[in-house]
Amino acid sequence: MVWRWDILAGYGPLFAQGLWMTVQLTIIATGAGMLLGAAVGLVNTDSLTPAAPPWPLAWSLKLLRALATAYVTFFRGTPLFVQILLVHFALMPLLVHPDGGWLLSGDAARDFRQNHGAFLSGAVALTLNAGAYISEIFRAGIQSIHGGQSAAAQSLGMTPWLSMRYIVLPQAFRRMVPALVNESVALVKDTSLVSAIGLLELAMAARTVAGAYSRYWEPYLAISAMYLVLTWALSRLAKKLEVPDYARGR
Repeated sequence: MVWRWDILAGYGPLFAQGLWMTVQLTIIATGAGMLLGAAVGLVNTDSLTPAAPPWPLAWSLKLLRALATAYVTFFRGTPLFVQILLVHFALMPLLVHPDGGWLLSGDAARDFRQNHGAFLSGAVALTLNAGAYISEIFRAGIQSIHGGQSAAAQSLGMTPWLSMRYIVLPQAFRRMVPALVNESVALVKDTSLVSAIGLLELAMAARTVAGAYSRYWEPYLAISAMYLVLTWALSRLAKKLEVPDYARGR
């Protein structure tokens, strides 16, 4: 077999655009997913719940936890590929549609869907998926901190929220770092699935080159190397952020 790396030369800008799109999706999904996951993770713990809440608050918390549990169960229990298709072909037409979109309609909706629809769908689907997994990381991290620390802080006059903010979360976050970075690494690779809705990222760039030349080794090995570089960089970052056991006072 003759290797023809020269066929990639003319598609350099296409691969660069695909790489930038992959990086953008990863950053957006990781950042927004962490915010969403932190909120859902806190809802699913008892750390912020008063000892004897009044019944309206108690029922509101039960409803929130039921919704949070349903959200996490759905997005952790179904394929990401299916979620991307649902968001792009079912959810987005409800929100952004020329004929009566809930958020945007008319010519503005038509232009938005044409220029940014696939990107928004991909970013939303990846964020919702990442948020479900990150919420479990936050929940497990919070529960790994001994409850006596929160009780001691509250006995000194701190509210449950202040105890969570200043005592529990700083310790828990150190333990979450490896899992959060692993989730970011998974997101880098999962961005390849958004090519199914026509978004130009690395997988779509490779598919374009493969279709033009009917050759598959060169373009797919090229994007494999790019994915490896991205995941390696994130793994190195995780090593820098990890706190050694002796630094934790163990």
